Amino acid sequence: MRSFDDIWALAVERKGETAVRDALLFPKTKADIASTPDDRILSLMTRCIFQSGFNWKVVDAMWPGFEAAFEGFDIGRCAMLHDEDFGRLVSDTRIVRHGQKIRSVQENAVFLSDLARDHGSVGAFLAAWPGHDTAGLLELLRLKGSRLGGNTGQYVLRFVGIDGYILSQSVVNRLVAEGVVSKAPTSARDKAAVQSAFNTWREQSGRSLTEISRVLALSID
Repeated sequence: MRSFDDIWALAVERKGETAVRDALLFPKTKADIASTPDDRILSLMTRCIFQSGFNWKVVDAMWPGFEAAFEGFDIGRCAMLHDEDFGRLVSDTRIVRHGQKIRSVQENAVFLSDLARDHGSVGAFLAAWPGHDTAGLLELLRLKGSRLGGNTGQYVLRFVGIDGYILSQSVVNRLVAEGVVSKAPTSARDKAAVQSAFNTWREQSGRSLTEISRVLALSID
């Protein structure tokens, strides 16, 4: 496995140093994450779920309608959605009328309500999660949340501002080239190997996992 400096050099060779630096993304502070309202986290989750496999620009253009249809994504109200609400929502032209994704709003509101009850707020829970275990947090989203597996959960964490990686095809290609995995990680063993590689590169560079993820993508894309 190459050192982070070597991978940085590959990215600079392909894109130029100014372009690499300009393309970097950075996580939010733990204080900012902890202060994120619960309804904004449910809103971000829902947005990522509806964008998955769909045209992101269409979802973005419709988002004011989503906010209105789901009453600002208040987790208490959304957790209490019932059959009449679902019947209304699947006919609501302000949103994408995908029944299973609409149902996920209620299911994820219940999930977030449980976190808020146990930890004070969802943001407080996320801010306290150990930075060396992105894989564990992604697994929690997959198991306890609704439709939050794969890249969807990764994008949720990115948009909330949590330090972590997105396993885009470019990032996976770099991980394969470095011998970390042989394909997109799906097993617990491969996911652990990915986390270990990112942790090593963080120790070498002092950079966030968010930055490292971008550099890996730029080194091969």
